[in-house]
Amino acid sequence: MATTASAAEAAPAADRAFLGHPKGLGYLSFSEAFERFSYYGMQALLVLYMVKYLLLPGNMERVWLLRPLQSLLGGLEGQPLASAIFGLYTSLVYLTPILGGLIADRLLGRRLTVLIGAITMAVGHFLMAFEPAFLLALLCLILGTGLFKGNIASQVGGLYGAQDNRRADAFQIFYLGINAGVIASPLIVGTLGEKVGWHWGFGAAGIGMLIGLGIYIAGQKHLPKDPPIQRGSGEKIRLTSAERKQTLGLLALIPVMAIAIIPNNQIFNAYLVWGDGAFDLAFGDTRLPTTWLVTLDAIVSVSFLAGVALFWRWWGRKHKEPDELGKILIGSLFTTAGMLTLAFAAATQGGGKIGLALPVLFHVLNSIGFAHIMPVTLALFARVAPAPLNATVIGLYYLAFSAGNWLVGRIGGLFSTMDAASFWLLHAGLAAGAGLGFLLFRLTVWRGVNSRKDLRTEPPAA
Repeated sequence: MATTASAAEAAPAADRAFLGHPKGLGYLSFSEAFERFSYYGMQALLVLYMVKYLLLPGNMERVWLLRPLQSLLGGLEGQPLASAIFGLYTSLVYLTPILGGLIADRLLGRRLTVLIGAITMAVGHFLMAFEPAFLLALLCLILGTGLFKGNIASQVGGLYGAQDNRRADAFQIFYLGINAGVIASPLIVGTLGEKVGWHWGFGAAGIGMLIGLGIYIAGQKHLPKDPPIQRGSGEKIRLTSAERKQTLGLLALIPVMAIAIIPNNQIFNAYLVWGDGAFDLAFGDTRLPTTWLVTLDAIVSVSFLAGVALFWRWWGRKHKEPDELGKILIGSLFTTAGMLTLAFAAATQGGGKIGLALPVLFHVLNSIGFAHIMPVTLALFARVAPAPLNATVIGLYYLAFSAGNWLVGRIGGLFSTMDAASFWLLHAGLAAGAGLGFLLFRLTVWRGVNSRKDLRTEPPAA
């Protein structure tokens, strides 16, 4: 069996056609980049669209089923209602990958599930051009992302053998592709939406999704084969004792990750509303689109994703490199510092506009934190998740994003009742609290799963 396993790992290890990685990583990264272009372009417009247009009296009455949803959310109005809808939408976007993982593992396989998800998302983006269908469009995006997101990430992990150390680096490259899409989307989708018309922006997001779908279809022969589908309730998936402990350890990390996500993802919600009124966005006689703040964040994030990866490669040649939890703790410190920078900017604003120096410093600190948390936790889940349930467990990873984004929406609604300095101090406290949670996890649960010897490279005997 050992010889067979070694041969299986030799083939992907020899494929270094894309930046030293398998060619399939290139197709997956570019597919994800265009999918994120469409997703983040739409998301950058979403809260501004609702606050400045869709939820105004005379417009909101045309939206199908909005009144029942408003009642469900406690009768909120204005910015708190927009924030709550944003939080509910983004929460469900990250909840449905669990269903998508189960569908891939048990019914359709990863490739077909990703294709169906991409088509459903494209439909949702184009439906955003029709105001009455606003909630239907969000539902299509929720379902499509659930089918797409976890399964394409699990395909990245499937390109590598169990002991191929390129996996963590591959997820860094994968995140670079994501951020490349985020950089471009506000410049195109955001500018069209704010300067030409909201529906022009949403239409551009739909075109981006179709491009991502085309790239994914073109790269089919370079993608990893789907693992055998576990069909029927009678076919139980067998896990070793070590795999059960690993899975429980990953589940214990999810609530802490949810808290850590809140400060970063508030950038797409209350931060844009605050920046729209508080930041000096004038450039000569032209006012820059507010959504370009998302591009600023993405540019800084890409720079520091690459910079952090290169730094740890350099550091590892002379010193012991921190493990995953060590890097995550470092990231928590930087995220906390970034939120304190926003609180300082709000406290010292006075009666004028805030220059962009402090917001840029915030994005730098926050992006260093992001680079140490998000791709590292995804690589951790891909490494530790048992092979028979890999797509499902990676889907569970997105539970943290679901809970975190729901809290982003609910906490974001406080922006209209709190002063800005206190609002951002609250987020600094959340980042620090998450860091404490990661530290406790490291001192307890992590000791049981931080060993490659626990990871199964071959299936157990029947």
